[in-house]
Parts: sequence; C-alpha cells; structure tokens
Amino acid sequence: MELYRRRFRKKHIIMKRILFAFITALLFCNMLQAESVISPVINADNSVTFSIYAPKASSVLLAGEPVNFHAVEMENDGDGLWSFTTSPLRSDLYLYHFVIDGVFAIDPSNTYLLRDGNDIYNYVILPGNRGDLYIPQDVPHGTVSRVWYQTPVLGTQRRMSVYTPAGYEQSGREYPVLYLLHGQGGDEDAWLVMGRAAQIMDNLIAQGKIEPMIVVMPYGATQHQAIPGEAGNEGMYRPKFDGAYNTTMEAHFKDILNCIDTNYRTIKSPAGRAICGLSMGGEHTFQIALNYPGTFDYVGLFSACARVRQINGKEVFPEFYKDTEAKLERQFAANPKLYYIAIGDKDPLYQMNVDLRKLFDAHDWKYVYVESTGGHTWYNWRVYLADFASRLFK
Repeated sequence: MELYRRRFRKKHIIMKRILFAFITALLFCNMLQAESVISPVINADNSVTFSIYAPKASSVLLAGEPVNFHAVEMENDGDGLWSFTTSPLRSDLYLYHFVIDGVFAIDPSNTYLLRDGNDIYNYVILPGNRGDLYIPQDVPHGTVSRVWYQTPVLGTQRRMSVYTPAGYEQSGREYPVLYLLHGQGGDEDAWLVMGRAAQIMDNLIAQGKIEPMIVVMPYGATQHQAIPGEAGNEGMYRPKFDGAYNTTMEAHFKDILNCIDTNYRTIKSPAGRAICGLSMGGEHTFQIALNYPGTFDYVGLFSACARVRQINGKEVFPEFYKDTEAKLERQFAANPKLYYIAIGDKDPLYQMNVDLRKLFDAHDWKYVYVESTGGHTWYNWRVYLADFASRLFK
C-alpha cells in the first residue's frame, strides 16, 4: 500500500509539472505574441494602423483624435489580434486610447504617453508638416526648469515651468517673456506635455520664425503648489478636474512677474511681455491683462472662457471682474501691439467669443481673429501657440 501511495504521489507530481510547464509555455507564447505586436504603424499613404493583442476580449474600440474623437470597432483576426486602419491623416499629433469590453486601456505596444490632468493617452505623430513642429529636431535646444517661487499674496511656495531659449546661459542679453497659461484641469506641465511648447519654441526659433524668448508656464489651480507627487504639502494627491475661478491666480500674478524679472534677464517693459492662455487660462489672461495695466503689449485668448460672471447662478469675483468695459477702454487706449483671439468653429465657448468680439467691434478696439475648424482641443491650441508666438516682439 505504501509503495502504491509513493507511485501515485510521484505520478501526481509529474503531471503537475507537465501541466505547469504547459501553462507556462502557453503564457510565454501569449506574451511573445503580445510583445510582437507593432502599434501604431504609419502606412505609406499616411493612414495609421492600430493593433492590440486581447484574445479574451469580446469587443475592442479605438477612440480619440485619429478617428475624429469617435470610438470605432476594431477587427479581430480570429486569434485575438484586434486592428483598425484609419483613413489617410494629415501631418499632426494625435491622441488615442483603446476601450476593451467597456474599459479604458492604453496601447501596451506604444511607449509614448501624455498626461492631461488626470487622464493619460497614447499618441502618434505623423511627420512631414505640422507634425515636424512637435518632434524634437536636430536644432539647438532650450532649457526647461521647474522653478519654485514664494508668493506673499497666497502665503505659500508654488512651482512653475520656465523655458529659456538655446544660448540663454551664454548670451548675457535680455529676453522678452511669454506667460503661457493652461486650462481647467491642467497644471504647470500641461503646455510642455500636451502643448509641446518646448519643441514648438526650439523649432520655430531655429527656423527664424519667432524671436528667442523666455516662456513661463505657471500652475493656474492655486489650491495646489505643484503637480501630483511634487507638492510638499499634499504628497501623492489624486489629480482631478480642478478649477481656479476664484481670482487667486489673478491676485498673485504679480508674485510670478516679480520672480521672473528678479531671477532672469528680461526686458522689463510692456514691449517685452506677452501673455496668452487657453480656456480657463484664456479667462486668466483676459483678467490679468485688464487688471495689470501697462504690463503687456501682447495678449492672446485661445478658446477663452472670457467674461465669466456667474458660477452655479451666483455672482462671483467682484474685485477682478467688475468694470470690465472701463478697464478695456484703458487697456486699448494704451495701443497694445497685438490683441489675439482664436477659437474653433465647433468650440462650446464659440458664442462667448462672438459676444466678446461684438463688444470689441462696438468700441472699434482692434484685434486679430483666427477661426479654425474643430472644437475645444489641444489639436487647435498647439496651432494657436505657434501662430501667436510668430507675431510677438517684432
């Protein structure tokens, strides 16, 4: 009986080892198959093929900019490889993600990721035209620094990102400054990550299309010191769609100006300062330019949430958001060199910008207006930044 038990145990162990080896081999084969997937693939006609190995999925969708912000069904080849090929796309940067059985998923074959507030997306850049502007080229590169500054108005330290152009450290000259503000849900990394600001600046400066300039990118949600994981008083907080419609950005902006003018070689006059921003940052830009007269000769509103008066039916911000027309009269009486308004034709803030332009037209206040196709997206804001920057400090 004991001999029988030993033989049974030995046979059982052998079977377990065989089963383990089989499962391991199967998993290894699946892993190899998953790792062999190449995605995305830019085809000769500028269409793009996206693929993912998901053998147990019953549905896989491709969503994002390559399919015009829709979600389209991907096709299963019968062995668990799901694929979709777009129509030919123009040169640009495109964000995308997958939806596997209703669950958001990134592309495991694509190491290129961008964070937009609390969202993470894969991206692909099609070179050849606009896309080349967003890709690091073989040109002199500027320096990006994370700068902490003290704000007496808010009584705390805060962080901003600062770009200095190639050659800044050696030149000894003074530079003009562009203050570049993000939208709701963003942070001091938004314009660098999603907006490709450093690549745009490097490439346009190298092409001689814009003047070398310092670019300052502060954090507009003033309840935070810095991006998640970088703020000493908050630790690894969970990012969310934070707003900052409480005038603290406008009220403490002089602390940002003082920090930059004290620590960098800047042109300390309106002719050497520009400010622009998208969405919420457009609202901040609008109000900062109004409430700091004689500071900026260049103002840019990108899909701006301009002239906000109420939130949840309640009047807000009396100290900064009152006497708008009188402040505008004063601002335009100083003859700013450029007032720039840009928005997409399908942007949800389109009518707000129409109303703003009607006010400007009624007073004969001069501005440059740019209308593009599309909505409230980085797809447009990167274009506006490049265009606005090309008009500065001439």
